[in-house]
Amino acid sequence: MSSNTTHDPPLKVSIVGAGIGGLSAAIALRRSGHHVQIFEAADAIEEVGAAIVVPLNAQYVLKSFGYSRENLNSVNFYGWRLGNLEGNTGKWSSRYLLVHRSDLHTELHRLATGPGEGPPATIHVSSKVIECDTEQSIITLSDGRGISSDVIVGADGVASFVRTSVLGHAVKSEPSGLTIYRGLIEMHKLEGRADVKWIQEGISGARMIIRRDGGGAWRMLFVYPCRGGTLLNVLQVVRSDHAYSTDWKGDEARANVLETFSDFHPMFQPVLEGLDERVMKWQLRKVPLLPTWVRGHAVLLGDAAHGTLPTMAQGSAMAIEDAGALGVLLCAGTRRSDVPARLAGYESLRRERGNFVNQESLDQAIVPEKFGEFFRCEEMQQRIIEFDAIKAAHEYFEQHFAVN
Repeated sequence: MSSNTTHDPPLKVSIVGAGIGGLSAAIALRRSGHHVQIFEAADAIEEVGAAIVVPLNAQYVLKSFGYSRENLNSVNFYGWRLGNLEGNTGKWSSRYLLVHRSDLHTELHRLATGPGEGPPATIHVSSKVIECDTEQSIITLSDGRGISSDVIVGADGVASFVRTSVLGHAVKSEPSGLTIYRGLIEMHKLEGRADVKWIQEGISGARMIIRRDGGGAWRMLFVYPCRGGTLLNVLQVVRSDHAYSTDWKGDEARANVLETFSDFHPMFQPVLEGLDERVMKWQLRKVPLLPTWVRGHAVLLGDAAHGTLPTMAQGSAMAIEDAGALGVLLCAGTRRSDVPARLAGYESLRRERGNFVNQESLDQAIVPEKFGEFFRCEEMQQRIIEFDAIKAAHEYFEQHFAVN
């Protein structure tokens, strides 16, 4: 597939943000032959968090990137247990992978910057973007440097700076009413303990307990193994009016977490007690539906475009899908003059799906009758999980941009 001619020079691409979305975009665009630079405000390249679910739709894109599943150190997600009830993922059994977030991030970093197809991407840390000219495609860093490129990709998350430049005004993320706590426990510390046998008994996958507190409030404990089964990811979610505090990120004393979940069944208490003295804490934020994701030579992807809550296990997957589609539409031979139309095509291709997951993931957290609907509705699961973003992008390209 070619857009114009192989004699056209590769594009220069500036990606803002070195998270999962930014690295995925770097992989897709370097594989199209473009020269990619990533600008990260933090002082080091690292992914904060614990474990995530990598569904089949994300795996389709990762496969096109040439990823190594072995490098993810994944655990198969065959199903779940809710209290004493057990269910499986049906026709999607083993199509979810339970992965430590940093293992996925490390593999994406390798694919973006290591040997492979196309020029390796370059990552610049301590490089905060303070200005973004979407028409001239120039970003300005806090040290005063101006970086000129053909494409600017805003992969800078729910608090995106690039989003303000694309829209012409600030659209801030808002509290969702959910606070999340995450921690990891080394699995060997739980071996031989009869009171935690429920973690590994039965089907391979997640264990959860949900307590509804009335008025739409609820609390959930959600645990699953990762890193080849050597670590236990422990996730606690609180949905209540108290989750609207101004503290966005930070940590919490384990004692406070224990108090919050003290009325949960005694079988769950040893897991909570096994957490470190300080537990990661952050407020889950929602991003309103945006009027556009594109302006001139700048484009948004992932949470910057359609912030997604974890209720459908699709946050990282949507960013990976966006990146894969962008790489297809900005294929080898794309000229600078082609970029605005290609980015508009990307938005046209991705907007409905991204906005649907944005809104559904929020509704299934805050609308009582929709809680857990994704995992009850086979039609919705099929629509989301079986979608091949790379195939869809190729079909869109052939219809709108291919040269006969």
